[in-house]
Amino acid sequence: MLVDRVRMFILALLLMLAGCSGGGGDPGTPGTPPPPVATTGSLQVVVNALPAGVNPALRVTGPNNFAQDLSAAQTLASLAPGSYTLAAASVTAGGATYTPTPATQTVSVAAGATATATVAYASAALTLALADIGPVFADPTFVTAPPGDDRLFVLERRGVIRIVRNGTVLTQPWLDISANVFTGGEGGLLSMAFDPNFATNGYFYLYYTEPGQNIVVARYTAAAAPNVADPTSSLTILRVAHPGFTNHFGGLVAFGPDGMLYAGLGDGGGAGDPSGNAQNLNVLLGKIVRVDVRAATAAQPYMSPAGNPYLNQAGRRPEIWAAGLRNPWRFAFDREQLYIADVGQDAREEVNLAAVSQGGLNYGWNTMEGMACYNAATCDRSGLTLPVFDYAHGANDVNGCSITGGYVYRGTAIPELAGRYFYSDYCRGFIKSFFATEPAIIEQRDWNLNGAGQVVSFGRDGAGELLVVSAGGRIFRIVRGG
Repeated sequence: MLVDRVRMFILALLLMLAGCSGGGGDPGTPGTPPPPVATTGSLQVVVNALPAGVNPALRVTGPNNFAQDLSAAQTLASLAPGSYTLAAASVTAGGATYTPTPATQTVSVAAGATATATVAYASAALTLALADIGPVFADPTFVTAPPGDDRLFVLERRGVIRIVRNGTVLTQPWLDISANVFTGGEGGLLSMAFDPNFATNGYFYLYYTEPGQNIVVARYTAAAAPNVADPTSSLTILRVAHPGFTNHFGGLVAFGPDGMLYAGLGDGGGAGDPSGNAQNLNVLLGKIVRVDVRAATAAQPYMSPAGNPYLNQAGRRPEIWAAGLRNPWRFAFDREQLYIADVGQDAREEVNLAAVSQGGLNYGWNTMEGMACYNAATCDRSGLTLPVFDYAHGANDVNGCSITGGYVYRGTAIPELAGRYFYSDYCRGFIKSFFATEPAIIEQRDWNLNGAGQVVSFGRDGAGELLVVSAGGRIFRIVRGG
């Protein structure tokens, strides 16, 4: 019947649906989640053709102010996608300069991928040259400039300071104190140091000898008008008697990284330090002195700062920082180190090196001359600090006879020279350098720059590039050769 047929159709349909449903059948395998989407990439830096032991000088910059210096091949991971710049600088080792190719390259780093940047170094001999700044001066003794200043300040022995700008000497001197300067023998206006806060206080300091042969360190102030100083602003910081002889005045004043003012004084003159000044801690001759001039007044022109080795010791001058020097003809600070070039007697020239924090060192004169005994009968080296570098005059002074200390190069024009100390010799006029490491002096080199003649002094311009002062009246800048 019709009703029975309908019931049979419904039952069959239900049985068919039951067979197709999950019920006790295989539920299937759950799907594997997709891998996470990469958000960073990597940069592989490859370096070729540098000899073992020589490190490249690399800098990587990129998005989000990313910057990292590298001294070896390396893979940088977890970098944000974007454009990265690899800059490579030349490096010097063993007298050879290794130049990178390319010097600068840009690489695109994609998320989830590794990009590669390759730098190949090739060796070439680095050469230097002397570039004459132009003017000729009357017996120049020193040249300097405040950091960042485009002017050069040239000191003439007679007591005049001239400004050079863009190769031209300004008509009006920066300062003329010639009426107060003794120029006999080795005397004169010998150096100048700008106060660390010169831009705001206008202070600068001079080292000169006055009539009567006293050594004077005095502070002056820049005038309100540009390019001149106030000649009436003199404040005497130190006055040290120097009777009897007209040599060994020392001659450098400079600020250390500690903000203190340092001055290098000779032993008073005469052969062999006849007055015994260098070893006498009750006099300032033959010493490096260190004073605090930040609150200088006429009533109290300086203070002996904490840390000076002989502070509050009876019979010892509290200003003394180092002793046992014959005639320090230029010293130089390099970061936390102090280089002192000390002129010898008849046989040896020397460079002393110590940490700026090492006060109280005795460099040995007149027991020692360089690394050799000066007075063999009483050559007791107990408590003495020997130089890190010296050289013998040789027969007929073939190697030199009077060292002229310079500076450690920290300019930017010739980055291969970074960390090398430059010096000369008044009798030979060479320009040489070395690299001071612990514990050795390495990479000694003569740069074959003889055009300056007798080198009186080195200096630095406002960018930190090295200058050479010639006794012939010219000032040279050390530049890349070729």
